[in-house]
Amino acid sequence: MALPVPHHRFTVAEYHQMAEAGILEEQDRVELINGEIIEMSPINPFHAGVVDRLNKLFNRKVGASVIVRVQNPIHLDDHSEPQPDIVLVRARDDFYPKSHPTVNDILLVVEVAESSAMRDRIIKMPAYANALIPELWIVDLKQGVIEVYADPVGGVYQYVRKVKRGEKLSPRALPKLVLKANDLLG
Repeated sequence: MALPVPHHRFTVAEYHQMAEAGILEEQDRVELINGEIIEMSPINPFHAGVVDRLNKLFNRKVGASVIVRVQNPIHLDDHSEPQPDIVLVRARDDFYPKSHPTVNDILLVVEVAESSAMRDRIIKMPAYANALIPELWIVDLKQGVIEVYADPVGGVYQYVRKVKRGEKLSPRALPKLVLKANDLLG
């Protein structure tokens, strides 16, 4: 019989204190999800190129009412502060200098997955759904599809769609922003 092992769930405040104390350093590739410090996959050139392309594409198309954040933290709750590849947030004149965007600010989260698709689905997607992030796209580079998740209820996205090459998609919060799957997948 396996005994449950007690463990400590870190808060966002404790996570930040670890960084201030030098326990975590800026070059450490980690994020806080559900109170656990999770190592992030290394960013290889292909992944970086796709993220850069998406950044340019979104910035060119969204206009002044949206800020495109690239690999910057978002605040989900007291125990989660992931760093998605791309996040579209409501524009603010101050650009969020005192706190990371929260669920009320977030329009769309995009995770680019080359080797991390399973991790994004198993660990990050439920955290986003539990926090009521309205829409998540997983750009699965190996499968050549964009997985669209929306309508979170009880920690599960109710709407799921796979968008393939040759198809188009739009963020629900920005329906006039029509994108070609090929432009996202490269």
